[in-house]
Amino acid sequence: MAGATLRITIEDPLSADGRALLEGSEAALREHYGPDECFTFTPEELARPGIAFLVAREAEGVPLGCVALVDMGGYGEIKRLYVRPEARGRGVADALMDAAEARAREAGLGLMRLETGPKLTAAVSLYRRRGYRERGPFGDYAAHPASLFMEKAL
Repeated sequence: MAGATLRITIEDPLSADGRALLEGSEAALREHYGPDECFTFTPEELARPGIAFLVAREAEGVPLGCVALVDMGGYGEIKRLYVRPEARGRGVADALMDAAEARAREAGLGLMRLETGPKLTAAVSLYRRRGYRERGPFGDYAAHPASLFMEKAL
């Protein structure tokens, strides 16, 4: 577990660290899915109002991972959860999800939703362990074999 040395703050996805984390996220997705199977937000899209881009850092300031919370009005949507390979297994993803869910509660959002891929087994296991359940497409998403839709009441 990352423990007390982990710090999570809202940061700019257009910063050098933000872009590097999002590039790592994109590269990890490309190991499993082609460009037509990924429904990610670019750094520029994540910089829009209503989106909190959260970054987890070690006490020394090293960025370990990120997640974005998109306020969709009636629910919060999780986008771009990513933990650098060398930081995995230390509780960083759970800490990022805790922070995103706490922000959603503070914003009065009672429901979280996300789209992930069935081939991303570690992510799917994390979401299930955290209480997310499968559902059909939502928002602008269409049913797609590379997509798995999940939600959780807060």
